Amino acid sequence: MTTDFIDERSVFLSTLPPGHIERRLSLWVVVASITIFLAVAPFAKTPLAQVWAFIPIYESVLIINDLITAVLLFGQFSILRSKAICALASGYLFTAFIIVAHALTFPGLFATTGLLGAGPQSTAWLYMFWHGGFPIFIIAYALLKGREKEAVPTGIRTGVAIPACAAIVLTMVLAITLLATAGQRLLPAIMQGNRYTPAMIIVVTSVWALSVIALGVLWRRRPHSVLDLWLMVVMCAWIFDIALSAVLNAGRFDLGFYSGRIYGLLASTFVLMVLLLENGMLYARLVKAHNREHQKAAELSLANRDLEAFSYSVSHDLRAPLRIMDGFAMMLERSYGEKLDAEGRRLLGVVRSNGQRMGQLIDDLLAFARLGRQPIQTQSIKLEDLVNQTIEEMNLDRNKHKIDFSIGDLGVASVDPALLKQALTNLIGNAIKFTRNKEPATIEVGCRQADESDAKIYYVKDNGAGFDMRYADKLFGVFQRLHRAEEYEGTGVGLAIVQRVINRHGGEIWADSTLGEGAVFFFTLQKNAGGNLRPAE
Repeated sequence: MTTDFIDERSVFLSTLPPGHIERRLSLWVVVASITIFLAVAPFAKTPLAQVWAFIPIYESVLIINDLITAVLLFGQFSILRSKAICALASGYLFTAFIIVAHALTFPGLFATTGLLGAGPQSTAWLYMFWHGGFPIFIIAYALLKGREKEAVPTGIRTGVAIPACAAIVLTMVLAITLLATAGQRLLPAIMQGNRYTPAMIIVVTSVWALSVIALGVLWRRRPHSVLDLWLMVVMCAWIFDIALSAVLNAGRFDLGFYSGRIYGLLASTFVLMVLLLENGMLYARLVKAHNREHQKAAELSLANRDLEAFSYSVSHDLRAPLRIMDGFAMMLERSYGEKLDAEGRRLLGVVRSNGQRMGQLIDDLLAFARLGRQPIQTQSIKLEDLVNQTIEEMNLDRNKHKIDFSIGDLGVASVDPALLKQALTNLIGNAIKFTRNKEPATIEVGCRQADESDAKIYYVKDNGAGFDMRYADKLFGVFQRLHRAEEYEGTGVGLAIVQRVINRHGGEIWADSTLGEGAVFFFTLQKNAGGNLRPAE
């Protein structure tokens, strides 16, 4: 990235002063939050139904939100080298880790008294440490920002600092979890069944006071940035969360319990939303600068490469915690599966399947982004061998699902083997997915000669679910799906990847289908294939 680009610190939320629109929007959000709080507060003790699925769904969303926010903030830290940003990112990482422990120890969710050796006080104390710990990180951020010597020394690599911070935060959470579970007898009892004890008043008042102090410190540390403004909104929501779900209510599963956690969910999205909008604005500014100043094309190209490297790093850091979550969930499934009831096993499966689906979505988006940047490297290969290799590497369970493959003589073509294999994997994978209810399923990969041309038209044909041709124009769009997600899994990115691969080879792709009878995808590997491109009968 160029020096001018790096020195333009005002493009980042942590240094950009808030404008009139940001101030007004944040004010309206706070006013709306106060209004809803005042309306709900008198009825906070109203008992409601015990919806057990609410906890894993709510906390799974919180974990994902906080992990992504932490990764984005660590990305900014790697550029700005700001200790304040590092402290804030660590705070969001702290909440993500401790929410995992909170969910696992929640009584009656995965086990009668919770997992990890939890007792009747464990979950409540983890909630207190969670809601008392995050404001401390906010206070650290506010006290560190704006200091002349708050930047990390250039001799310290951010690639080392970030894992070190993550390790420290994880150690803190493990120690807190150990105290709340194995050492719970050292802590005063704050829960009696689903109700609070008198000791809860002292504990929750202290926790609530930390949020108020964090809000006050943020307010006093001027000048404010856009990030500061939205962190103050977050702390307001945090205060209402604690007030409704731990001060004004009577215990678990009442109106205060549910509404307070909705405030917590909103608090976890505010900073994430503005960070994502910031990323969009950064890319928009980059494009405008490129169009306006052609003479700086070389510098902008270098900046783009650095931003690409940053996005790769973010993608890696996003996948890593998801793998950890899936690994822990798998360990719990193996170790405690027999002890859980059917609902507990189902909820644990929901956590694993959603984590794996998000990991696949990240992989697909990264693959889609890479396609436009990597130079294509072609060589002459026998396409039939590439198709057979692709099918072999897909590790199909032949005993579970009978599939009849028919591979024609595809000849030799000059292609990039890695890219074309990626396209074939998506096309054949879709054919397998949409023929799972057919017995037997038939998948044909073949080619025919284009009319009035030497070019070949290749196709992948199946006898599966098919689709309505009225919606064919949506096939190759990112996140476009013609079937419901609960019927057929997928991320909605695969066909967009296929189209980009084929286009990079200079070819075209199109499809034909009859709903309920199967689909056929045609593609060429060179420009101007010519002839009649209508699908052959």
